[in-house]
Amino acid sequence: MDFELDHIAVAGETLADAVEHSEAVLGVPLLPGGQHSHFATHNQLLGLEDGLYFEAIAIDPSQPTPAFPRWFGLDEFRGAARLDKWIIRCSDIAAAQDAFPEAGAPVRLSRGHLSWTMLVPRDGRLPFGGQFPAIIQWHTDTPPGQTLSSSGLRLRSLTVSGPDAHALAERLSPAFRDARVRFETADDRELVAEFTAPDGTSLVLR
Repeated sequence: MDFELDHIAVAGETLADAVEHSEAVLGVPLLPGGQHSHFATHNQLLGLEDGLYFEAIAIDPSQPTPAFPRWFGLDEFRGAARLDKWIIRCSDIAAAQDAFPEAGAPVRLSRGHLSWTMLVPRDGRLPFGGQFPAIIQWHTDTPPGQTLSSSGLRLRSLTVSGPDAHALAERLSPAFRDARVRFETADDRELVAEFTAPDGTSLVLR
C-alpha cells in the first residue's frame, strides 16, 4: 500500500498564535475550520495547490479536557507556534496500522460533513520525537485538499531535520516516497516547508 502526503500543520499554544504565525509567513488569511470534539482541539485551514492543504491547530479551551492524551502531542506543546506535524493518507487504515504499529491505534473522527480515521498513539506522542507522520484515511469522498479553494501556494519542499531523520526515512521508504519530502540529519528537530507563491516568490515556514 502506498501513502501520499495529505497536509501539514502548524501548532500553537493557542489557535490565535498558530494562525498569526502562519499568516505572517504565507501572506494570506487562513479560512475557518472547526472543533474536534473528541480531542478538544480546533483549527483553521488553507487550501494549497496539488490537492494539499494546510492546517493551524491548537487546544480548544472552550471544550472539556478529555480523559486521555490529545493527538499531535498538543498537551505538551510549549513555546512559539511552529510547523510541527505532517500527515500522510492511506486507503486502508488497518493495513497502515499493520505496517506502522508505532503510529498508534485507529480513532474514528468526524467534523461537520467530514469523516476520517487517524492512527493516534495512546500517549499522543508520535515516534521520532514527534516527527513520524500522522496517518489518516478519509471516509469522505471529497476531503479538504479537494474542496478548499486553493490559495495559489504550492508546496515546493518539506524538510524533516533531526538526529534520526535518515532512520525515519528508511522506516517510511517501503511505503512512502515523495520527492518534495526531504530528510536531513541535524542535532535539533525541525520541520521546514518551502512554498512557491503565485508570483514566484519563495516562502519559508518553520
